[in-house]
Parts: sequence; structure tokens; C-alpha cells
Amino acid sequence: MLDTGGMSLLGPVEVRALAEKLNIRPTKKLGQNFVIDGGTVRRIVRVAEVTREDVAIEVGPGLGSLTLALLPEVAKVVAVEIDPTLAAQLPITVAGMASEHADRLTVVHADALRVGVADLGAAPTVLVANLPYNVSVPVVLHLLEVLPSLRRGLVMVQAEVADRLAARPGSKIYGVPSVKAAWYADVRRAGPVGRNVFWPAPNVDSGLVSLVRRDPPKTSATREEVFKVIDAAFAQRRKTLRAALASWAGTPAAAEEALVEAGVDPSARGEQLGVEDFARIAEHRPA
Repeated sequence: MLDTGGMSLLGPVEVRALAEKLNIRPTKKLGQNFVIDGGTVRRIVRVAEVTREDVAIEVGPGLGSLTLALLPEVAKVVAVEIDPTLAAQLPITVAGMASEHADRLTVVHADALRVGVADLGAAPTVLVANLPYNVSVPVVLHLLEVLPSLRRGLVMVQAEVADRLAARPGSKIYGVPSVKAAWYADVRRAGPVGRNVFWPAPNVDSGLVSLVRRDPPKTSATREEVFKVIDAAFAQRRKTLRAALASWAGTPAAAEEALVEAGVDPSARGEQLGVEDFARIAEHRPA
């Protein structure tokens, strides 16, 4: 067990022992890779810049590596865990290793893609999580949508996903996740994470992504309408917007008319536009 200034954290020995006790075999299906390095969880908490007033939501706490580092630094941690065995064990682990902070923990046994504020019993102000690789983007977008109280976040995701979330217009990896995340927040890369801090070690590197909430573009279109334009624009990346938005508008000619009215070059491609451009296009969909 790692101990840093009175804070007990899970090390490699404790993580493996807990997994054996619970008969847990980490699965790719649930994207389970448990952090075994105390330095990494301390770094995440530090970079997240949490305060004692924050209510943190943690998705996929697993065996509690990050949870234990978060609890002393915030007012409350709401941990959302889909695995019933892990959800049941987490309060026991915290009671045994950080009893003085146990009252700050709420465990919600649920799918993070389906939770809303009513399920959490609190209004989280910050998202801090080592997200399961297979659902990281949908989880981020869902929580930003249903939890307006979230002002910022720091998530650990697959390195490629981190790059995509933080990509800017004009980049080859700029796409649907980049634009939709930009609807809600300013997104940037916040550092790399190696493979050896996990058990089992994944076959890809990870990265930290910082999100700071901002107002969405001012538009008469709804979020759903804007997101439909984004999906259509990137469905066939090599096509011009005139062609890519033909089904959305009804015909290529109607798409061109909407683009011209929105002040967007019909021969441009989706990866050249910012979220504000897509919002303007959505306003001009033919009736």
C-alpha cells in the first residue's frame, strides 16, 4: 500500500490482491484497466485542479485507485460503476483505507451512458475519470449534455481518442468527436500517460484531456439539429459539403443553397469548419 502524506493509495500488490479476492478478471468488454501507480492518480488530481468545494463525478472507478486520491481533495465523489461487484466493493475499500473521508463517497451502480442528475443525488461540478476506452467519447458527450452543473473535467482516455477530442479544424484527425466536444467546452490535451501504470497493461498509450465548459454557439438551431449536420458532414469525409449534406438538405442543390446562405463554401469539407460554422448551416436547412 502506497502512503503519501497520510493518503493511502492502491499499489500493484493491493490491486492484484483485491482483484483476486473478488475473482475479477479485467475485461476488454468493459474497458477495464486498473491504475496501479500512485504517482499517476496524484498527477490526475493535481492537473484537474479540484477544490474542497467541488463535487466530482468519477466514471468507472474500478477498484478505487483514483477515488482514494480524489476523496481528500473534494467535498464529494460520486462514483458511477457499471460492474456490480466493483460497485459493492468500493465503499468497503474506502472505509478500510480512508475511513476519515468515507462519508464523502457515493457509489452509483449504473451505466454512465444512462445516468442523469436525478440518479446521482448531487450536481457534479467536475468530471475526473479514467474512462473505459470503448465508451469514452459517448460518456463525455452524454455527461456534458445531461449535467449542466459540470464546469470542467479531466479524463484519461486512449491517446488516439485524446488527440481526436482536442483536434482543431484543418487537422486530419479532426472529426465528429472534436466538433461535438467543442459545442460544450474548450478541449485540450493535458499530457501523456504510459502503458505501465495500468494492470493489465493495454496495448496502446493513454492521454489526459482537459475540458472547460463554455457556452455553445449562439444559434437559432437546436443542439440536435446542429449535431445532425455534423454527423452528415463527416459521414463521407472525402466528399465536399455540397455532396455530403445532400441527404440532410434533400438534394445537392438544396445543400449548396443552405451552405451559401450560411456563408460556407460548398466545395469545402467538414474538417475545415468549426462548430460555429455547423451551427450556421443548421439554421439554413430547407423547409
